[in-house]
Amino acid sequence: MDVETVQAIKAHVAIHVRDVAASIDFYKKLFGIEPSKVRTGYAKFDVMNPPLNFTLNEDAGAGPGALSHLGIQVRSTADVLAVRRSWQEKGLVPRDEMQTECCYALQDKAWVRDPDGNEWEVFAVLKDQLPEKAATQASCCGPNCCAPAAS
Repeated sequence: MDVETVQAIKAHVAIHVRDVAASIDFYKKLFGIEPSKVRTGYAKFDVMNPPLNFTLNEDAGAGPGALSHLGIQVRSTADVLAVRRSWQEKGLVPRDEMQTECCYALQDKAWVRDPDGNEWEVFAVLKDQLPEKAATQASCCGPNCCAPAAS
């Protein structure tokens, strides 16, 4: 599969917020929709117009404009691998996180970091709406934070 055939589903933007509940209230008004997923310290808005996977990750120390990471959601693991190969061919150095439980979903993903330290991921959701676990990290959804799924 070559990268020209990969169709992105939507862009992904994840931000750090000091108070998830207050941010949920704000973004419900901004987007005009309810969040599609809410867990302790986490919320996801699945915005249809414009297509956007927007997540809030609670971090009590977050400052103004605290970006967590950016990403591109694709349809399949094959698409993740195609994008990763393309990045490698262009001289980027991706990091893999396959079969990873992240953002209360099972995902396959690859990451790259830009020269300013901004993290970008390409990912496919394999299974969504996983239950919250007792030992959940406050801000689970970022580069190198996720644990491989139990086999």
